[in-house]
Amino acid sequence: MKEPMKAVITGTGSYLPDKIITNDDLAQQVDTSDEWIRTRTGIRERRILAEDRATSDMCVEAAKRALEDAGMDAAGVDLIVVATVTPDMFFPATACLVQERLGAVKAAAFDLSAGCTGFVYALATAAQFLETGMYRTALVIGGDALSRITNWSDRSTCVLFGDGAGAVVLEAVADPGNGILGSYLRADGGGGHLLHMPGGGSRCPASGESVAKGLHYLRMDGQEVFKFAVKAMGEAALHLLEQCGLSREDIDFLIPHQANIRIVDAALKRLGLSPDRVYTNLDKYGNMSCASVPVALDEAARAGRFHKGHLLLLVAFGAGLTWGGVALRWAK
Repeated sequence: MKEPMKAVITGTGSYLPDKIITNDDLAQQVDTSDEWIRTRTGIRERRILAEDRATSDMCVEAAKRALEDAGMDAAGVDLIVVATVTPDMFFPATACLVQERLGAVKAAAFDLSAGCTGFVYALATAAQFLETGMYRTALVIGGDALSRITNWSDRSTCVLFGDGAGAVVLEAVADPGNGILGSYLRADGGGGHLLHMPGGGSRCPASGESVAKGLHYLRMDGQEVFKFAVKAMGEAALHLLEQCGLSREDIDFLIPHQANIRIVDAALKRLGLSPDRVYTNLDKYGNMSCASVPVALDEAARAGRFHKGHLLLLVAFGAGLTWGGVALRWAK
């Protein structure tokens, strides 16, 4: 009998813009302070994309680094999935722009939108293509330029977000013990109004009036999203463990969506994990939406935090409302 194929991460990469905006910088623009931001979010600074760059530029750089890490040429990639809420434009897909820039001439390419949970959704989606045998290699990228849709005069949101991109190479491998073990994806459209950008789509097309009303900036009910996130992160992790027949004690590392340190701490408490079993970098980058999980994954991997056979849980929540996670055995 032919061995089942597993989707295994064989390379990681990330890209962060050079420009840094600190909490003190923001305190010059809005009524806030470094202490206020740090104590409530854990964020100290964030990266901001240059005006002449776009989401695809960050995705290309992250993808190149992931391909190099995997020892793979772009021409060998079968599929590119880009998770983003800030595409270069409505169409063509940012993934197609990335495909052309990389020279991935045989790759299918499409974008996926699931808010900040986008990378987790994209990883689970790409894995299905590999495990069914349709493709053998995939690039999964999470990239966002939230600075483009942030109202920098709104202190309730402008302190939270930053720009970046992260990527992984997935390969189909006959190794049932490693790779992606399971995924858990959920959504509740009834909470869509809690985190959204009202302008620009078919419901509210771009116009002088929509711009004047600030409808092209993201809007968030912070308190309600916080309560949802605390519940969702822990739920996703516990469902994954049950699905895969694992226990909390089996978790070697939790890689969470990097939105607020209090949300991460709540997830650790619910899972009974010590702080040394989670990787966070939100103090340096803030909430990078689809990029937060893959950037953290890449940084932790390059820092030597993972060993072959380690059980990793990637969990996230975001606009939609969406939430979910992926459990995997590290194979590198």
